[in-house]
Amino acid sequence: MADTPSVAAKTIAGVRIATSVFFLLFGEYKLAGPGFAHGGFQGYLQDFIANGAVSFYRPILSGLVLPHAVGFGYLVGVGETFIGICLLLSLWVRPASVLAVLYLLNLTLATWWGPGHGVPVWRYFGAELDHLPLLLLFIVFFATDAGKVWGLDRRRG
Repeated sequence: MADTPSVAAKTIAGVRIATSVFFLLFGEYKLAGPGFAHGGFQGYLQDFIANGAVSFYRPILSGLVLPHAVGFGYLVGVGETFIGICLLLSLWVRPASVLAVLYLLNLTLATWWGPGHGVPVWRYFGAELDHLPLLLLFIVFFATDAGKVWGLDRRRG
């Protein structure tokens, strides 16, 4: 019975699976039709560059990502789908968690100033409630090796 997962490990596995559904949905809508990669992503980027991105991140968005927005748009969809599949199957959960943390850090850097400059600090964190909790969740998935319960990572060793 030493191999029986704890209640906490089962809970984390359940949350991992639920989180996979979100990422599969996010990725699916970006890949299923051309709307995101061919226009939608460019609109987001332009808004991030004009209003939301932290100063050192703007040149990356405007000089690297925006000129190749279609490719990056599809890359975002593939990345989200990959993360969702890894979480669902519990395969490569740790590498997928690292990828997810990097992705969510990118989103946070791109949207940080969304509330405006000079507003109370809590407003910046409040505006990031769709990024920061997920980022923390992926840190938990990585730290607890969440792929070891109810999935394929357990079989890999």
